[in-house]
Amino acid sequence: RYGGGPPRFGGGGGGGNRGGPPPKFGNPGERLRKKHWNLDELPKPLQEVDQYRRNKEVTVKGRDCPKPIMKFHEAAFPSYVMDIIVKQNWIEPTPIQSQGWPVALSGKDMVGIAQTGSGKTLAYLLPAIVHIQHQPFLEHGDGPICLVLAPTRELAQQVQQVAAEYGRASRLKSTCIYGGAPKGPQLRDLERGVEICIATPGRLIDFLECGKTNLRRCTYLVLDEADRMLDMGFEPQIRKIVEQIRPDRQTLMWSATWPKEVRQLAEDFLKDYVQINIGALQLSANHNILQIVDVCSDMEKEDKLIRLLEEIMSEKENKTIIFVETKRRCDELTRRMRRDGWPAMGIHGDKSQQERDWVLNEFRYGKAPILIATDVASRGLGQYFFELYFLVIIFLTLRWSLCGRH
Repeated sequence: RYGGGPPRFGGGGGGGNRGGPPPKFGNPGERLRKKHWNLDELPKPLQEVDQYRRNKEVTVKGRDCPKPIMKFHEAAFPSYVMDIIVKQNWIEPTPIQSQGWPVALSGKDMVGIAQTGSGKTLAYLLPAIVHIQHQPFLEHGDGPICLVLAPTRELAQQVQQVAAEYGRASRLKSTCIYGGAPKGPQLRDLERGVEICIATPGRLIDFLECGKTNLRRCTYLVLDEADRMLDMGFEPQIRKIVEQIRPDRQTLMWSATWPKEVRQLAEDFLKDYVQINIGALQLSANHNILQIVDVCSDMEKEDKLIRLLEEIMSEKENKTIIFVETKRRCDELTRRMRRDGWPAMGIHGDKSQQERDWVLNEFRYGKAPILIATDVASRGLGQYFFELYFLVIIFLTLRWSLCGRH
């Protein structure tokens, strides 16, 4: 036995090294090195999380809500996703991404309420990519794993552009299906197999009824602009589609407002969900935009519109979107303005998709700097014009006009 008798508490077996072998490691702690701490990589204390949520106006409701991530690397996205994020030169996630990513990545159902243009698309698409990578590969005849429902063709196409950019890096296929366009190319995409499908409700129901696709493999469902879909009367179609999706799915609902109809939809479709709200629950104006409200009679509207356009269009780089109430009003105003020499073009739901895309490109690149549109485009145009330095938006309704200058 080692020289000092039987081991004793505190004696280390007879008092150190007397009569025993030399110590294995020399002085205690000799091989430890001083740590260089990077606080960004460490879990955030609760008071820091609370402070972040207060500063960003983030409120959460629900059980076991994960802490927000404050830097992109904290999300632990795959390297091919992070490479694209790095190329964008973004400084930090938006508030809805910061709190939405950890919830979505945890597999929980969630409701995200944030104003349009706050980064919701990436908030649900990047977790969708991670979710898909953990599912079995698609087999012949399988439908999509991720389904995104959107209210309009414009919004669906914008989501598809983002899905294609990030999905390409992860070798995931995506498609966009919507009415007003030929079915052939959309059907071919579905037959070849796609992991991500972005769809408007009407065209998707058409394909489901014809047996051209199915939702057996769908485990990640996104309802984008849920309030807008309800405003447009899509609730029956949404309910029919959700009935075709397996009940063990993860469901994410995104909305700019939180009326009782959207709350009821969340209660019906989501289980034990976390609700994330950015800013006030009530609908409010974006404070980054100067808004001028001009209340006028119906007889005064056109004269005021012309005077406003003369002021705006004095600088060539300026662009104007005029929203009107009806398709007929859109066509009438477009014809009248073109007859008077204004470089205006119109867009509404009765025009073909090819014509709508052409008009948007003419407006975007300044060939027709005045765009007249119905509210079909009111939430779908933001990403088309993010690079514009001066954009005037005019709403012409029956009794009043609203001009917001950015």
